[in-house]
Amino acid sequence: MRTKIYLSVLLWCFLFASCTQKKTENVTASDSESNSTANSEFEFVGGYPTEATIKNAYDEADLNRAIQTYRFFYPSVSFAGTWEGNLNNGVVPNKTFAILDGTPNQLVFTPNSDTKYAGLVFDLSEYGPMVVDVPPGPLMSVANDLNQLYIMDIGLPGPDKGKGGKHIIVPPGYTAKIPAGYFVGKPTTNRLILMLRALPLDGKAETAEALMKSVKVYPLNKPADWKEPTWVSLNKKGADFTPLSWENNIKYWEKLNDLIQKEPANPAYRIMYGELAELGIEKGKPFNPDARMKAILEKAALKGNAIMRVQSFADRRPDRIVWKDRQWEWAVLHYANGTFDTENYTDLYAREKWFYQAQVESPAMFNRAPGAGSLYWLGMKDNNGKYLDGSKTYKLTVPLPVPAKLFWSVTIYDNATRSEILTNQNKAALRSMFELKDKKGSSVELYFGPKAPTGKENVWIQTLPDKGWFTYFRIYGPEAPAFNGSWKPGDFEEVK
Repeated sequence: MRTKIYLSVLLWCFLFASCTQKKTENVTASDSESNSTANSEFEFVGGYPTEATIKNAYDEADLNRAIQTYRFFYPSVSFAGTWEGNLNNGVVPNKTFAILDGTPNQLVFTPNSDTKYAGLVFDLSEYGPMVVDVPPGPLMSVANDLNQLYIMDIGLPGPDKGKGGKHIIVPPGYTAKIPAGYFVGKPTTNRLILMLRALPLDGKAETAEALMKSVKVYPLNKPADWKEPTWVSLNKKGADFTPLSWENNIKYWEKLNDLIQKEPANPAYRIMYGELAELGIEKGKPFNPDARMKAILEKAALKGNAIMRVQSFADRRPDRIVWKDRQWEWAVLHYANGTFDTENYTDLYAREKWFYQAQVESPAMFNRAPGAGSLYWLGMKDNNGKYLDGSKTYKLTVPLPVPAKLFWSVTIYDNATRSEILTNQNKAALRSMFELKDKKGSSVELYFGPKAPTGKENVWIQTLPDKGWFTYFRIYGPEAPAFNGSWKPGDFEEVK
């Protein structure tokens, strides 16, 4: 009897457990589906998406894809702005080159006012390989292609080390034999810009300009009708060398499509070209977004630009800090190779931060070692950690001597345009070769504000009350104290 009762109870427990399990499984499945869709744009019935979910999912996927591609290709579109700015103001690729002073009168991302710029604009699809024959002297130059990728340094930071030499830049995929005796550069696009500067060691800008114009440029396979390039000044008020008018609207994508159509594909960008294809930008095909896609692309441009602005001016990376007891940040996060490539990945965050504020990549610009070409510190906050306000007056104390083999400067920029601040003073820099060349003693005090403090007019930069601003502290030929912390500039301090 006891055995029968035991078996009956056991059977009853088994049946109860089985029923409970089935009920639990049904509730779990139902709850799982309910929970996955609760308070969400995505609803699935019987595991399948509703019509609204299908629309929402594709809108979300395309927007996410567009924001990512916006940020990735920003350097290319930015440099397309520089290219067009040159051509709109009289430059002709291979034939007419540019001279530009860094002043507030033009829109240029964070230029310096220490030296003149020469812009040598090439299109290798016209003549093939181009030779750049550089004389000995204090020339500093770097070439970037239209993807704003590093090609080569020339002059003091390059392989010729300022001793002069012949350099050759060959088109993408070029396989012909290159004659001996050339330093070789290999771009990913046919179009490129060689930014050339000469140090005015005698203090005369015209001497530096003459040295830059003595650089000889010609095709390796020179045609019979070849003529020496001419020069044009880009010092025109209002000249724009930026993507500012494109960066937050549909024109951004139109300019990017134009680049994709005209230039060979860069194999390293293969995956990102796939993302662009899903958005309707594909080599060999027209770009005609419908109303839905156009709205998504414009929204992505606004959001992508906002994200890059935040990364640039509210960097969250711990390695942005130069000194723990100062507000100064590295304008570019550390990449001695000049290309944002780490051992295992490309640092896209660092790349985006730099190219939102500035242009051109180069090892000489990014290398943090004594004797390197230059370094850049970003200043945008006062000693209390508050953003710099154009309506307030600030003092910056700079210990002397500054550890610079060549020269140093402080330049301020309008944070909306990332170009030199334009005021009635028409000046945006204080420079060791000019305004500060006679300063002696243990330090110099520099001033920034709407009005100059009495007696400080020669060490003052005007700011605008309705605009925020930021600065680059540049050192050319930095020495060891600039890196080991034994020398540091002060923070900006508000002057009441």
